[in-house]
Amino acid sequence: MSAARRPTSLPAPTHTPQHPSSSAASQLPPAFPARAPWGAAGSLRAWQAEAIEQYRTRAPRDFLAVATPGAGKTTFALRIATELLEARVVRRVTVVAPTEHLKKQWADAAARVGIRLDPRFTNAQGRHGAGYDGVAVTYAQVASKPALHAARTGAEPTLVILDEVHHGGDALSWGDAVREAFEGATRRLALTGTPFRSDTAPIPFVQYAPDGQGIRRSVADYTYGYGEALRDHVVRPVIFLSYSGSMRWRTKAGDEIAARLGEPLTKDMTAQAWRTALNPEGEWIPSVLQAADRRLTEVRRAVPDAGAMVIATDQTDARAYAGHLARITGTSPTVVLSDDDGASDRIEEFAASDSRWLVAVRMVSEGVDVPRLAVGVYATSTSTPLFFAQAVGRFVRARRRGETASVFLPSVPTLLELASTMEVERDHALDRPTKEGDDLEASLLLDAQTERRTADTVGADGVVGAFQALEAQASFDRVLFDGGEFGTGAEVGSDEELDFLGLPGLLDAEQVTTLLRQRQADQQGARRAAQQPPPKPEMDHRQQAALRKELAQLVGAWARRSGQPHATVHAELRRRCGGPEVALAAPDEIQQRVDMLRGWFVGRR
Repeated sequence: MSAARRPTSLPAPTHTPQHPSSSAASQLPPAFPARAPWGAAGSLRAWQAEAIEQYRTRAPRDFLAVATPGAGKTTFALRIATELLEARVVRRVTVVAPTEHLKKQWADAAARVGIRLDPRFTNAQGRHGAGYDGVAVTYAQVASKPALHAARTGAEPTLVILDEVHHGGDALSWGDAVREAFEGATRRLALTGTPFRSDTAPIPFVQYAPDGQGIRRSVADYTYGYGEALRDHVVRPVIFLSYSGSMRWRTKAGDEIAARLGEPLTKDMTAQAWRTALNPEGEWIPSVLQAADRRLTEVRRAVPDAGAMVIATDQTDARAYAGHLARITGTSPTVVLSDDDGASDRIEEFAASDSRWLVAVRMVSEGVDVPRLAVGVYATSTSTPLFFAQAVGRFVRARRRGETASVFLPSVPTLLELASTMEVERDHALDRPTKEGDDLEASLLLDAQTERRTADTVGADGVVGAFQALEAQASFDRVLFDGGEFGTGAEVGSDEELDFLGLPGLLDAEQVTTLLRQRQADQQGARRAAQQPPPKPEMDHRQQAALRKELAQLVGAWARRSGQPHATVHAELRRRCGGPEVALAAPDEIQQRVDMLRGWFVGRR
């Protein structure tokens, strides 16, 4: 990919494509518009124009575009599809997406530029309706009947768009099925917005090349990373707010352990502390949700329809988190628990509303377009670079200049490292040796659902066999932004935490950095002042001389009365009042001895 990018002037079409059926126009679903003129999707971003020009020049059968979430991969792909249909290079379009919801999302986007995709196509149908230009299917659909899709692909010149193509490697059988189904495609356009998989299963139709170290890595035809998109104001800058805290849990062996999340721990203890923090019955989750809701309130001062989302590990936790949010906000959040038609409708309703909170299991973490999401809570135990990038990608879609995203994280080293390296581009590596403790390439934890399914229970002999979270307290740890760390830790609800939660809702990246530095400097200054002892009163030599004289007279009088030596009286006064010898004592220390000695004369010993 070239370093310099500039918009490319794109010509208008000179003809309208013909459809397979001459009666297609009369059979169009009422909701579909007539095909829009070429270019009706609006102006292209610089990277899209450059990538399209590269595609035109090469006219490749296979093309892999890697573009950060929110950059506009759908617009790019549909523009290429429109051109190929216009030129009659292809007559059909097949979009393969990860989820049912994304099938509908693709069909809606295609309809806006005049490409008619059937998102309700099923394998049982065998063929799409005459009024459509193609279908939108899932990888699971393809894997269940690859021969059917191979026949459809071979029947007419077909463009296959493989959205989030890394899903082609979800299982060996899936990869084989995708290859079988689309080997005969006229053109294949593969898209992904995230780092590739951490396993070594090859992804169909992706080219791999040796990197000089004996490892074959994926080779993209065009790459547009988060760092570039941020500089181009295509995506929002992301502020990561991490929370640590004291955790206590009981292991499967029955041992009770206490540790602080975020401190150096073994891999197993980090996993257990993390799991304890995410337990909805502890105090960590409601404290972090409360902080995130405060941040959302601040953002909504500038962006009234801004929304927030909690990404949970499973349905049980999602429902419990929703209950916490209902108590915090007084309003029940939208909850999406599974990838079914009802879930898709709820996502669309939330996207079109101004509701505050959405709670979802991991299905919403990839590809779902809800541009108003500006605050996120990463409340899942998944820690792969692929999933992390997918999740954060839900919050970076820019609508106007100055919008920022805020993502709340547990203070887990793996997540903090990923948050600090948002701009690092990663390729899919084959033949990659695995290393013990390689947290950036492997998940830190077993999925909580698997844990629940496989955990033993307390037996008849009373032996504890299940992990049990006992206590979870949250504390603000730090802010991560643009590779830097800000803040020195604070209690939840403290002024120090509120300083960071109260950052204005509209800031560009430079303003964010400036304010974070200012907040940190103020915090450090306040802490230094609190740690310094109060200044001693300025010493007046005349006052000190007068007090010393008075003390000497009183000591002499008491020595005569008690028969004790002067030195013994002085020593007793120092023992009771503290402080140095008289020659080094401050006026207030001498005054204290004078007052005590006077008390002795009236019987107060």
